[in-house]
Amino acid sequence: MELRHLRYFIAVAEELNFTRAARKVGIGQPPLSNQIRDLENEIGASLFRRLSNGAELTAAGKVFLPEARAILLQAEQAKQSAMRAARGERGRLRIGFTSSAVFNPIVPTVVNAFREKYSAVELDLEEAPTARLLELLDAEELDAVFVRPGSDDRLQARCHLLAEEPMVIILPSGHPRSEAQTLRLDELTGEIFVLFPREAGAGFFDDIIAACRRAGFEPQLGQSAPQITSIASLIAVGLGVSIVPADMVKINIPGVRYVAISGEAPTARLTLATRRDERSPIVRNFLAQAIGIMRSLANNGQLAE
Repeated sequence: MELRHLRYFIAVAEELNFTRAARKVGIGQPPLSNQIRDLENEIGASLFRRLSNGAELTAAGKVFLPEARAILLQAEQAKQSAMRAARGERGRLRIGFTSSAVFNPIVPTVVNAFREKYSAVELDLEEAPTARLLELLDAEELDAVFVRPGSDDRLQARCHLLAEEPMVIILPSGHPRSEAQTLRLDELTGEIFVLFPREAGAGFFDDIIAACRRAGFEPQLGQSAPQITSIASLIAVGLGVSIVPADMVKINIPGVRYVAISGEAPTARLTLATRRDERSPIVRNFLAQAIGIMRSLANNGQLAE
């Protein structure tokens, strides 16, 4: 039994006339009659009673009609679902992000815009350090990740640069230099630095250390924060100073001050990483949305250059 048999049967059932039904489906009347006869032979029962001026449904035909319509409807729904999946409009997308990435406006903007445009795509979100996110991406447990690689990182993933944010100094509010408008990095010589563990993002960590060394001093590492967004809390209680992406000023922690860096300063890169061999239309749509929004925000001056 083929779908065309059901379409022919429904046409005759609606017209109750083989000639009119044949015109409706675009074939000749004799071929239509043969197709209906083949369907009846396959079912093992007559579906129509042939009359001199048309046809009428038999008891079997009356029972078969709603079932045939339901099958065609389900087939059409399956076709539409497959087409939507092929266009990346249906399915599942697993997104990872670092804790600091969400403070850049592009990340929540992209996720919210994608959720609104592709409402039939199920979104799974996971927060983790850069190194862990890249492991999950490589293991195909995540599909796209917002990460902060270092300037010299050579990653296996395909990375799309979304923003380069300036870094700022974060101090306890009672620090002698906390009222300064800007500070050179070398003014932090001798200070205890609160940083995140290197294994959480080696390249980003190394960029901060390298910037201090270029300024002429070796940073003294103190308390390690579990993640970059925890740094402000540790500094608020006087455990040291640090250097963080400028967008982290949005963390409203009492007891800290953010100060711009004068002279040579490190930058924090925000990238969207995907697998190099990725072919998913959903991931392709998400990437296109991210790049489009990045350009829009940059043109409106909402992203740091």
